Amino acid sequence: MDRPHVSVLKDEVVSAFADTKLHVYVDGTLGAGGHASVILQEHSELDCLIGIDQDPIALSIAQKRLDQWRQRIRFEHGNASELLDIVQRCGFETIDGMLLDLGTSSMQLDTAERGFSFSKEGPLDMRMDPRNPLTAEEIVNTWSEGELGRIFREYGEEKRWRAAARAIVKARTEEPLTTTSQLVKILDGALYRPRGRRDLHPATLIFQALRIAINDELGALAKVLEGALQILRPGGRLAVISFHSLEDRVVKRCFQYAASDKENTSGMGGMFVDKAPTVKVITRKPIVPSEEECRVNPRSRSSKMRVVEKLEAPE
Repeated sequence: MDRPHVSVLKDEVVSAFADTKLHVYVDGTLGAGGHASVILQEHSELDCLIGIDQDPIALSIAQKRLDQWRQRIRFEHGNASELLDIVQRCGFETIDGMLLDLGTSSMQLDTAERGFSFSKEGPLDMRMDPRNPLTAEEIVNTWSEGELGRIFREYGEEKRWRAAARAIVKARTEEPLTTTSQLVKILDGALYRPRGRRDLHPATLIFQALRIAINDELGALAKVLEGALQILRPGGRLAVISFHSLEDRVVKRCFQYAASDKENTSGMGGMFVDKAPTVKVITRKPIVPSEEECRVNPRSRSSKMRVVEKLEAPE
């Protein structure tokens, strides 16, 4: 591992929950426990912090880091999309706050054998949870050219998705693709750095697309947002940190709909259907890292945080 994981927007996370009494709090993407540690330091009233992560290595690191608070923490190996079951298993019906820090951590990127990084030689894996049977190797070697193109277009927003899919299918007829370096070499030949994005490696968006597909990241995100808004108590807050436009779009639309007093009536001839808003949007514009944070931790540059607060249910 090249460097320790640095939690992004740490001060901003503290501010997001500063005025909220957190007796039961969920960190849905616990990682190394950086955000959890500052929440535990700032909220002496905290009875239980439920830390969820699908990566057992991350959980092990977090357990050591948060050992001084172990009596107040429940460590749960699982996906945050299982939120309702996990919270109920921990003995609670509602929660006071929740944080989701989406994306890939430095621990995963810097561990070559996990296969997340195109800059390190490793197996084509990319699984957040090793129990997941689907790997990047299976996708690039068995999925059709059409299926590969679809995920590169939808999950990577790669403009040359056809070329990438075509190059992979051609290369695998000569030998199976098993390593990150093999895939990078193929993509280097098929793609190019777009004008104005010279710092973007040709493999960046393809690796992103594979990771999202393998771990069903967008499907899991939609499910956990729905669950979190359901079990937050009135006055409780949900904060979500995203790292690319696909994630941020899902979060933004979910929060906008929950805060709206109208149903989505597209396709209904302009009819307006009233509904009760369930949240108040705290961040009209997403919170982004300061210039200083970006300088110290370049991986924070693309991060955005959105926050909502649960409203009282109408009588």
